[in-house]
Amino acid sequence: MSPVFPMLTVLSMFYYMCLRRRARTATRGEMNSRRAIESNTRALPINVEIVQYAKEVLDFSSHYGSENSMSYTMWNLAGIPNVYPSSGDFTQTAVFRTYGTWWDHCPSARLPFKRTPPTFCSQDYVELAFEEPVYPTAVHILETYHPGAVVRILACSANPYSQNPPAEVRWEILWSEAPTKVNGPQARQFTPCIKQINFPTNLIRLEVNSSLLDYYTELDAVVLHGVKERPVLSLKTSMIDMNDIDEDEDEEKYGCGMDTLNKEFSIVTLREWPTNGYFDKLPYELIQLILSHLTVPDLCRLAQTCKLLYQHCCDPLQYIHLSLQPYWARINDTSLEYLQSRCTLIQWLNLSWTGNRGAISVSGFSR
Repeated sequence: MSPVFPMLTVLSMFYYMCLRRRARTATRGEMNSRRAIESNTRALPINVEIVQYAKEVLDFSSHYGSENSMSYTMWNLAGIPNVYPSSGDFTQTAVFRTYGTWWDHCPSARLPFKRTPPTFCSQDYVELAFEEPVYPTAVHILETYHPGAVVRILACSANPYSQNPPAEVRWEILWSEAPTKVNGPQARQFTPCIKQINFPTNLIRLEVNSSLLDYYTELDAVVLHGVKERPVLSLKTSMIDMNDIDEDEDEEKYGCGMDTLNKEFSIVTLREWPTNGYFDKLPYELIQLILSHLTVPDLCRLAQTCKLLYQHCCDPLQYIHLSLQPYWARINDTSLEYLQSRCTLIQWLNLSWTGNRGAISVSGFSR
């Protein structure tokens, strides 16, 4: 064999390693591309707004591209935009694995888990690390093809670049909304109105739902705006003239309301109720059917009300199908041990997205 072929193979592998390193970690000057917004040329104030692109892709649920390629992979979300503001199907963007509902309707699709909260509609996620922790003021998502898949934006209190592991990892929802149908596949800059949080963050998580899309959504970059110091909430209060308030009318309405409420309380106290309401009269199976519509946190809360409901809420028949994916941010070894005695008859268990950053240990899962 000619020595040219081994040399070409080595060069190809070296080129691929360079591309992968460039997309994931990047260089300080190009891929971080952080800039400060300043009003003059003097020294920047402490609360100057910092704008930074994602430095690294830490974790994700799926991507369309293969691990041996840079096309359609999540690594393309790191750094400055590659495509935006252009629209179209480009290999330099991040693309998740599925779109639409065809994969739910195919014969190989799995049955949906019961007890899934109606507010949880996320299908995929990607976690992005930024260089500097800030209090977020805005998050810009550059979507270049079939936008509208992002349904949740979360911020984490843990610093992925800190040498010391955090004692507690908190996830806070910055923005959440049901999936929407966007007319047209054109590119857009998606900037939802986020809420303020009480801790700085440099770890942002995007969760998407592509069920309403006609084709794959493509993301190009994510821009995080924030300040180093916690912003002060501005309270917008209006001045009220005290003379405009009719005290007699308010007292009359308040008095009538309290009289009615006290009368209702007196009626309730005069009646005789069974120990557990009328639940004692219901068949065991009927109570089980009623409780089967509750989510796992609701079952845990209901179990604290009385002995009868505690028995029903801890019945292993309620945990034959158990999905812990909607509660991925709160599941740890203690949670699994708490549920262990209830899951003696379990048949389906969904632990997707759980156990990140050592929340679930190997020994804890084995127990």
